[in-house]
Amino acid sequence: MISEKTRDLHFRSLVCDTHQDTTQRLLSPGFDLAARHGDGAVDIPRLREGGVGAAFWAVFVPGTITGAAAVEKALAQIRAAHEHVSRHPNDLVLCRTAAEIRSARALGRIAILLAVEGGHMIHSDLDVLRSFYSLGVRYLTLTHMRNTEWADSSTDAPAHNGLTYFGRRAIREMNRLGMMVDVSHASDQTFRDALAVSRAPLIASHSSCRALCGSPRNLTDDMMRSLAAAGGVVQINFHVGFLSQGFWAAEDPRAEIGREIAAEVKGRAAADESRKFIEWERVLREFVAVGKLPRVEWTEIIEHIVHAVRVVGADHVGIGSDFDGAYMPYGMEDASCLPRITDALCERGYSEADIQKILGANTLRLMEQVEAAAET
Repeated sequence: MISEKTRDLHFRSLVCDTHQDTTQRLLSPGFDLAARHGDGAVDIPRLREGGVGAAFWAVFVPGTITGAAAVEKALAQIRAAHEHVSRHPNDLVLCRTAAEIRSARALGRIAILLAVEGGHMIHSDLDVLRSFYSLGVRYLTLTHMRNTEWADSSTDAPAHNGLTYFGRRAIREMNRLGMMVDVSHASDQTFRDALAVSRAPLIASHSSCRALCGSPRNLTDDMMRSLAAAGGVVQINFHVGFLSQGFWAAEDPRAEIGREIAAEVKGRAAADESRKFIEWERVLREFVAVGKLPRVEWTEIIEHIVHAVRVVGADHVGIGSDFDGAYMPYGMEDASCLPRITDALCERGYSEADIQKILGANTLRLMEQVEAAAET
């Protein structure tokens, strides 16, 4: 049970979730953001119940799709996001700057921002990057699960030893535009290269702590320190495979159970790619229910937040849930559950100011620094 004091703090704070994969769902025929859905994690009623003031919707195209096809699929999702936001002007507003987020909040609306999750979607073309920016994209994740033509991923065999020459050019152009450089999914060397090249702070939009869970998708303490020293923010990811060492090891796609999961999801989602992550979460929950995978509670999120704050301080930690794109822990199934985070941080003795930084103020500060460094 959340106290009235905690609830008051949560709902007067700007809660900014820097990574939601809801964009995929917008492609499903008849999907209505205004309806409270029985599946998935995000819709307007649950955003309201969770006190979300701003959310970054990630445009996602699998790394197996490249070239012009990836660009077109990304543009289709961007168009869908614009269309769905425009249908709900009393609740949502598409924002591009920190100032616009504050204005949306003053009007009682939820700020929606766009991100592109995977550098392969720019087709090694800076004009495509510029087009995405003009359409409202405010961060680019350098890689996804596979390497791009110009950057190594944390979950692929190294091909470039980090960033290529074009990769460095892309980061400089993002700096010039005022687009955040996202190092989630990037290999450790890509991370170091991006940090060396960028003249604006970096964001890790949805990464947790490798000290607590050994997934290469997570950041080491040294990486977090380097990120923070340059003004960046690590946004804690809620996916159980990045929170729990036991779950990460059990879910390994190279293991028998991992292959079984992949086959089951493929069979269920073959007719509707936009439902892949919904079906994946259902399969994982079924496997947990029968004991094939360990159960992970939402309090593991707090352990990662606490660890990150110990390492880099409350000025450099935020939340990037991965709602609608990952398997959520029990008790944090959807956006309506977010007040629990504020309650837990209060119980841990964090000050109101630090809690508000973690919930969203750090993200706005980072955006403002990136905007100030832009040359446009």
